[in-house]
Amino acid sequence: MKIAHIDIQNFRKLKTCRVELAGESTIFVGANNSGKTSAMDALIMFLKKSKRREISTTDITLSNWTAINKIASDWVTSTPKETPDLSLNAWRPFLPAIDVWLNVDESKIHYVSHILPTLDWDGGLLGVRLILEPKNLETPEALYKSYMVAYSAAQKTLEARNSTKENNDPNEFLSTLTLWPTSMRDFLDRKLQDFFSVNAYVLDLAHAKSDVPQSFTDLMEPLEGDPFDGLFKIDIINAQRGFSDPNSGEGTANTDRRLSSQLRHYFNEHLDPSELPEASDLDALEAMEAARTAFDQKLKRSFSVAIGELEGLNYPGFSDPQILLSSKVNPVEGLNHDSAVQFKVVRSQDPSVNDLCLPEKYNGLGYQNLISMIFNLIRFRDEWMRVGKVGKREKIGNTPIEPLHLMLIEEPEAHLHAQVQQVFIKKAYGVLRNQSELGKKTQFSSQMVVSTHSSHIAHETDFTGLRYFRRKRLASKQDIPCASVVSMSTIFGGETDTSKFASRYLKTTHCDLFFADAAILVEGPVERMLVPHFIRHHYPDLERSYISLLEIGGSHAHRLRPLIKALGIPTLVITDLDSIEKESTGKARPKKDQNLRTGNDTLKSWAPKSTNLDEILAATPEEKTTDERLVRVAYPCLTKIKYLSEKDEEAIPYTFEDALVLENLKMFKAITDSKGLIKKMADAVNKATLDEACEDMFIALGKNAKKAEMALELLYTTEPNLIKPPAYIKEGLEWLKTMLINDPPLVTPSLVRPEDK
Repeated sequence: MKIAHIDIQNFRKLKTCRVELAGESTIFVGANNSGKTSAMDALIMFLKKSKRREISTTDITLSNWTAINKIASDWVTSTPKETPDLSLNAWRPFLPAIDVWLNVDESKIHYVSHILPTLDWDGGLLGVRLILEPKNLETPEALYKSYMVAYSAAQKTLEARNSTKENNDPNEFLSTLTLWPTSMRDFLDRKLQDFFSVNAYVLDLAHAKSDVPQSFTDLMEPLEGDPFDGLFKIDIINAQRGFSDPNSGEGTANTDRRLSSQLRHYFNEHLDPSELPEASDLDALEAMEAARTAFDQKLKRSFSVAIGELEGLNYPGFSDPQILLSSKVNPVEGLNHDSAVQFKVVRSQDPSVNDLCLPEKYNGLGYQNLISMIFNLIRFRDEWMRVGKVGKREKIGNTPIEPLHLMLIEEPEAHLHAQVQQVFIKKAYGVLRNQSELGKKTQFSSQMVVSTHSSHIAHETDFTGLRYFRRKRLASKQDIPCASVVSMSTIFGGETDTSKFASRYLKTTHCDLFFADAAILVEGPVERMLVPHFIRHHYPDLERSYISLLEIGGSHAHRLRPLIKALGIPTLVITDLDSIEKESTGKARPKKDQNLRTGNDTLKSWAPKSTNLDEILAATPEEKTTDERLVRVAYPCLTKIKYLSEKDEEAIPYTFEDALVLENLKMFKAITDSKGLIKKMADAVNKATLDEACEDMFIALGKNAKKAEMALELLYTTEPNLIKPPAYIKEGLEWLKTMLINDPPLVTPSLVRPEDK
């Protein structure tokens, strides 16, 4: 039994979205404020019964409050002859809900008999909806009456006050004071849990694979009790983990994750020899009793003088109870102090160095966090599998083990450096299955869901398990931001050359693309080194955004197109012209009206989608923009240069390097002490004509040109803020600034897809 997917509706930014769960590990990734935490909280609050009372009005999608408030305003404005709409269907389209679809083998029918929609079911998907709705399932009359009484009382009080002020002084300004409740939102801010609860409904199998969640029907009746009792055990490691620090006092009391605290809890649950003793516990119990007896005798001897003094005061008298000292040996108290868990500083078996230890709170927070999380996984697993004494307790021992263990982990990267993050995510699922009844066996299943901001964690996971939270583009400035979820299995799950390339490329570079606000794909190492300086010194607004910069040649950038489209983030592709001869693939210096072509696959297949060099040079900004205006391709174009006089001359750069030289002409003309490619460029721009200069630069940028060395020497000899970006890169960065800073990127009606509505 496993969870196939979960549909989340009307919960914070998640208006409606589907989260598919992988068979083992599912990783939530996405930019800041994209909905990862909302999805995790939805799972926690609905699936964990003890958390349901934490659902509040702020968890309802913000754009839904207009419709919810209208329900109450219609109640207020209805006439005595009109019947107010008190049906649940008036509420349900706007209230938080999750549809949980389980994939269950027919052999597990005894677990799911209470949620079967039909007796014809023979294995496969089963769905249950959990929805927050008014408690009175027939008509929410209690909510209606309570709201109307409160609203009417507030309005009458205000009317009486305003009437009094008008009679005393007609010119006196009437107060704008408002009394609770002013709207249904205002009312439910205080009363949500009084009038709403989470109810469960069985879903129709016909909607199991539908992209749209099932609508409520008259045949849907609420289930009694919790439908998931006995089906799965859910455990949580939340993001707010408190650790003790020697310089900052104790960690948060209710989130103490120190190993000593967890060891005490584990001992109480699984190991305590005094509870439900077994034969293997007898030796320990005998030792404890011997220690107690010896200590009692010591106490009696030690306190005999003091107790004798009390008796000298005629207490206790003949009829008074006698003082008797008796100790109790509690083994768990041995773990209840700061030094219960220590770390040996010197790795030696020599007994003389055993005192060279430090309490656990002096260990680094990163290792405390790692140890805490791993031990939590061990503890949760052993509780699930009834390891030790926990399986003998009457309340637990009489209930069968749930067939599914769902483990939710929020932001495990806290306090962990990169390598430890990678170790954790590689080992975590294995820890959950490291038990004799688990491993590769299929009787009991484990699923782990992790939300993260860490590119290092994303890097170490199977990309098919990534779920990317994509911020939906706004149709207007008045729209409220929402998010959708993209399963990366659609990008990386196939065996196509494109999916293999994207996976291999990201695995060999970095995965911060999954967390970025925007992306810049550059042609080579020179752009990779200099573009960040252009942004830092000329576009400070862009520097405040989280932009992922990837070095990928023009012949390969288009291979990332399916991934870029799936992520839906603004992307600037900086590439070269790569002009070639008309009838061959030989390099050609770019010129107009020469029937030249381009060998750049990005320009040919992505934008502006042309092979003809003249058409590419003449492309408009709109033609350089594609994929719902989210991708802009920037490449060298016709540039006007004042070479020797104030008269403008035209030149067409071949690559980034000669475009950079032409943009910073005075700087390169003034270079006298240089070597390598920079020297060749400086010599070129000192030729008699611009045409000669361009020809020499084109020749210098041949196969053996050391472009990276040119960038390094330029950064070494020149202040980066003095280097001006080429014109085509200026245009590209200005476009990116507009997309991220000036206005939110809007979708024109013709570009709104059905799933975005």
